[in-house]
Amino acid sequence: MATSTAASRNTVQHRSHPLHPLLDRPSRAVLDLGALPTAPGRARAWTRRILREWQLAGLSDSAELVVSELVTNALLGSLPLDGPLIRLTVALDQGELGIFVRDYCPGAPQPANAGDEDENGRGLLLVEAMSSRLGWYPPEDGAPGKVVWAVLSS
Repeated sequence: MATSTAASRNTVQHRSHPLHPLLDRPSRAVLDLGALPTAPGRARAWTRRILREWQLAGLSDSAELVVSELVTNALLGSLPLDGPLIRLTVALDQGELGIFVRDYCPGAPQPANAGDEDENGRGLLLVEAMSSRLGWYPPEDGAPGKVVWAVLSS
């Protein structure tokens, strides 16, 4: 009886080095934060670490600023709520870094009309200036709140 080698060739072959090292890295990472004053700093540090692992340290300064502003806005909107959660997601797709911040605050994000002397109210304007795209959408699970997102090109 003749034997076929076709069946044995369908097994996964071990490779000591991936063919394309950049394809081996994760494309999505998620961090859940409490709505606490420490959330923006923790989000920045986590983002810096993730981008270093993904070999995208060159995006770190811009990404940390965007993350800080979006998480701060989510935090400020969450303070009146009882124990809310803020979810930060970063995702890499085709050379673009998506930053998504999920909160449980009602209403759409609104840029403030900050005066020359105001220290606050420019966060969304900074995010808009730093990113190639910016927007928001209601959560897919039907829960209250929103997801505010920004995209940085690498």
